Amino acid sequence: MENLGMFLPIVIFFGVMYLFVIRPQSQQQKKRKEMLDSLQEGAKIRTIGGFYGTVEKIKDDELTVRIAENVRVKMARFAVESIIE
Repeated sequence: MENLGMFLPIVIFFGVMYLFVIRPQSQQQKKRKEMLDSLQEGAKIRTIGGFYGTVEKIKDDELTVRIAENVRVKMARFAVESIIE
C-alpha cells in the first residue's frame, strides 16, 4: 500500500498533463490536418508569412498561390495558416 502512495502523485501529474497539454494539442493538430486536406483551388488563404492569396493550383503538397495581379508563388501546403471564409 505504501508503494501506491509513492506513485499516486506521478500518476496524477501525468493525468493533468494529458488533460491540459497533450489532448488539446492533438485536437488542434487534427483540425489543422483536416483544414489542409480540405484545401481546394479557388480558396482564399492566409499563409504563415502573413500573405493573403488565392489557391490556383494544387499538386500533392505544393500549391500555386496568386498573391497579387500577375504574381504567383509556389509554396508548401503546410505554409497555409488558415482558409479565409
